Amino acid sequence: MKGSTIKDFENLPDQVREEVVDAAESPASRTAPESPRTAEVVRTTKETDIKLALNLDGTGQAKVATGVPFFDHMLEAFTRHGLFDLDVQATGDIDVDAHHTVEDVGIVLGQAFAQALSDKRGIVRFGNSFLAMDEALVLAAVDISGRGQLHYAVDLPIEMVGSFDTTLAKEFFIALAANAGVTLHIRSFSGENSHHILEAAFKAAGRALCDATRVNPRIAEELPTTKGAL
Repeated sequence: MKGSTIKDFENLPDQVREEVVDAAESPASRTAPESPRTAEVVRTTKETDIKLALNLDGTGQAKVATGVPFFDHMLEAFTRHGLFDLDVQATGDIDVDAHHTVEDVGIVLGQAFAQALSDKRGIVRFGNSFLAMDEALVLAAVDISGRGQLHYAVDLPIEMVGSFDTTLAKEFFIALAANAGVTLHIRSFSGENSHHILEAAFKAAGRALCDATRVNPRIAEELPTTKGAL
């Protein structure tokens, strides 16, 4: 009632007061807190041992140790610009080369995305980012489709950045897309420095996934598809 007071409430009959209190304290009368969109995945093989924790609704905090310094740098860039919180601790047979470690981190990260997204209700689903880094220009576009696939057209002038084999970036994104169940396109349009091109690719992929995974409150309980399933 407009202008009602505590005294007005106290003067109500006992039964009415009880009904008002019950309604106010009922869970249905309050907005339920969103479930945390997090995941923890552990994967151990004869080649790698990986522990990973992901929070889709983070602030871009990264704690990454894979034993592959340039890859750590790329994961930190991906996380920072995707606004995820990511903790990756990985050991692998990097005395052979970094292939197994980089690919298996992609597998585990993809599984964590799939787990954290759960049934995908309310998500935007699509995201894209055109990202410039000095002379490099890279596009990343994503559809959280349930159909895991990578389409990758990235021209790299050299195959090694420091001790990192740049061809492994594609292996990482293949594993990420396949295990997350997302369609991911990454395409370079210009670039002369392989470091710049790859860093732009990781940042763009992070930003595209940030947009695609965020919740649209207008469809918070709906799947963003006409098929009824993703």
